[in-house]
Amino acid sequence: MSLATLPVEKAPRRAGEGGLPPLAVDVDGTLIRGDLLAESALQYLRGNPFRAFTLLYWLAGGRAALKRRLAERVELDVSELPVNEELVALVEAEHARGRTIHLATASDALAAAKLAKRFGFVDGVIASDGVTNLKGETKARALAELFPDGFAYAGDAAADLAVWRAAKESVVVNAARSTLRAAEAIRPPLAVIPRRPLGLRTLARAARVHQWAKNALVAVPLILGGRAFEPSAWATVAIGFALLGLLASSTYALNDLWDLDDDRRHWSKRDRAFASGRLPIAAGLVAAPLGILIALVGAAMLGLAAFASFVAYLVVTLAYSFRLKRVAVLDVFTLASLFTLRLVIGIALAAVPGSPWLLVFSMFVFSSLSFAKRHTEMVRVARSGADKAHGRGYVAADAPFLIGMGVATGMSAVLVMVLYLIDEAFRAGFYSTPAALWAFPCVLFLWLGRVWVLSGRNELHDDPVAFAVRDKPSLLLGAVMALAFMVAVAPRALVFW
Repeated sequence: MSLATLPVEKAPRRAGEGGLPPLAVDVDGTLIRGDLLAESALQYLRGNPFRAFTLLYWLAGGRAALKRRLAERVELDVSELPVNEELVALVEAEHARGRTIHLATASDALAAAKLAKRFGFVDGVIASDGVTNLKGETKARALAELFPDGFAYAGDAAADLAVWRAAKESVVVNAARSTLRAAEAIRPPLAVIPRRPLGLRTLARAARVHQWAKNALVAVPLILGGRAFEPSAWATVAIGFALLGLLASSTYALNDLWDLDDDRRHWSKRDRAFASGRLPIAAGLVAAPLGILIALVGAAMLGLAAFASFVAYLVVTLAYSFRLKRVAVLDVFTLASLFTLRLVIGIALAAVPGSPWLLVFSMFVFSSLSFAKRHTEMVRVARSGADKAHGRGYVAADAPFLIGMGVATGMSAVLVMVLYLIDEAFRAGFYSTPAALWAFPCVLFLWLGRVWVLSGRNELHDDPVAFAVRDKPSLLLGAVMALAFMVAVAPRALVFW
């Protein structure tokens, strides 16, 4: 396929109609907030991660060959790709004024042609052909030959400076400051669409730092194991907490990349950093493995038990992200296991004996919360008129089953707590006033009841744990539990101090 304009299936305008030079629009990082090559490569890897070796083999033949191979094998859902709304509005206005609009991209022509059909203003496509990579000087020469009377060009990167030099008019989109200054030195741009600042809040949301609250579970075995007043133990647990947070953030990034298509169809997940295009896919593919490596090396320095528990957490997390989240009921069991693994990590970090009571209680209570998460999703699916959630193993009709299982596992957690108090807490030497612990099952019953009432009313956030750290009644109940625990151990604390 030669580097020539591919006509879009509509009545095309003549180049320059209305006295305005045609407008050539770059795609990657300009028209869309992303990269067609990265999107295609990621989708290809979803079928089998070991295909990475195939990608390297294709890349040895050149970037144009790699793009063509992927375009022939991957069916991208271009309808959900995030676009630059400001540029789309500008191009639509220019099209209405009489300009012809062409996509001019280094992406493969097959992929670019599919994207062109999404927009009613595109008259043609010029793109890489499997042999020549249409970028920089190559793109400039191709456009100059295709439009000898001149053209306007919208681009975003330093490689586009060569094209702007050959163009009559420039539109600068989402460019770095240095690129913008260089483009302005060539000529004043027809329009400038500034880059969205990538703030710390965006990075924190991509890393889901707020989810680190779940990792506070690693401190529970330290407290219940009688080492709450040992600074050295707290230092080890604090380091483990930070490393687990890094590991979790890295796996969240991989999860978001793996679920890119499903997230873009979700009512709230479409705003995630990768799904919305605020963070490039390539950044996630580099940062996630690096974060995992650092976390595992740090865990190994804390001891064999800590390293083994970190590896177990990583394996279960990846299994959940890549497959198990799509299997009904097993997904909930896996989520509960991940919470319980945080306690196992805490046991390893604090070097205290594990409590079967604690681990069984954890499985039940976090199964209940996971069922609440799924129930909330299915209620919203039903209200949207759909039957099935993307990337999940449930249908809308499963909502009654989910609420039944959630309430049952929640009350089982309350029962386990009561049995623990009856059978062990009053005989354990750790508690000086164990009667104060009777507040725990009472508070737990009230809180889980609140979670399920709100879930039934569709007033619960997707993530019950995130809901709990923002909900005032939940925080109040948590304070009551903390006070009850302090009363239960207070004499020991006073003797220590």
